[in-house]
Amino acid sequence: MTKKNYITATICLAVSVAIIISTSMNFLAVRELPMPISGPGVTEVKMLSDWSETLKGNAGDTPVYVLQGEKEGGTMLVLGGTHANEVSSSLAAFTFIETAVVEAGTVYVLPYANRSAMTHNDPGEGNLQYYTLETQSGERTFRYGSRATNPIDQWPDPDVYIHSSGQQLSGSETRNLNRNYPGDPNGNVSERVAFGICELIRQEDISISFDLHEASPEYPVINATVAHENSMSIAAIGCMELLMSGIDMALETSPVSLRGLTHREWGDFTNTMPFLMETANASQGRLRGATTVEQVLGGIDDSYVISEALGMLFVPWDENGHPIEERVGRHMQGLYEYSKAYGDLNPENPIVYTAPGYTELFLTADPADLGGDHLGSFLL
Repeated sequence: MTKKNYITATICLAVSVAIIISTSMNFLAVRELPMPISGPGVTEVKMLSDWSETLKGNAGDTPVYVLQGEKEGGTMLVLGGTHANEVSSSLAAFTFIETAVVEAGTVYVLPYANRSAMTHNDPGEGNLQYYTLETQSGERTFRYGSRATNPIDQWPDPDVYIHSSGQQLSGSETRNLNRNYPGDPNGNVSERVAFGICELIRQEDISISFDLHEASPEYPVINATVAHENSMSIAAIGCMELLMSGIDMALETSPVSLRGLTHREWGDFTNTMPFLMETANASQGRLRGATTVEQVLGGIDDSYVISEALGMLFVPWDENGHPIEERVGRHMQGLYEYSKAYGDLNPENPIVYTAPGYTELFLTADPADLGGDHLGSFLL
């Protein structure tokens, strides 16, 4: 009997060790993130800690891709991955880095604004860990992250998160990068990243800045641009151009009473003109079905077709969904129209570049290729 117990114990120990090794390997693997392939317009790759030293060695330190034109001009900042589960945000940043060529001015792009958030996901939501695209260089794997900083890097959450303005939110919002601006150089991971981004804006005198996002179909601020009051003249022109191009884009003014967000704090604490753009992502909502690759990249979700019929959504939805090509295309076209409007109003300080937009990424695509295939053909 004793011998049998030893055998059982040995088997259980071996299984436990195998599980520990497997999960440890997975844990370490997700800490290493796939990076953009340096495109034809990239002139330098730096780290956010180059603008804020307290980020050195910190889990929030993140790459900054610099695309500098041959001619002088304005400066532009693009954030992808503020919320690492909003996939068109980081993929638009990848697309810009790998395809854009800047002729006048300088563009700074962060593909992983909250790098820590990309190193984990939310298993309780049944979310993916990875998804793949077939690109020019072959199959590339991308991370599907979380809305918030990895608790391994920032813990514990307080019962109540009190922003520097005095605003009180749920404790978990302390790990939401887009509630932490203007940040704190000696604070937690999220606060240090927020401060570092504000320092980049201040030190490089960024003219116009963008924070790319996705929202659930039942969220009222969707297919929309949110702009600080200082940005409204440019926002109105750019939004009109988008509407004339067939892209329905709502325009919202940044609420003065909601603190910690890019479109509010960048405008209040720096000289930049801030914009935040939202696209429609089925994997973000509460009314969705199971999170699948077809849902994340293709925008296909029968539950939202039903919800649309019941009048529960703020964006039209049918069996074609809202594929990743449409969502990345909206972001890319928005970047172009708003930066062009800025240059038109500031001809002595233009930002001029070429990159694929809504037409190339979505309108001219074969419907059979939507859901990642067509977007992948633009990536290196």
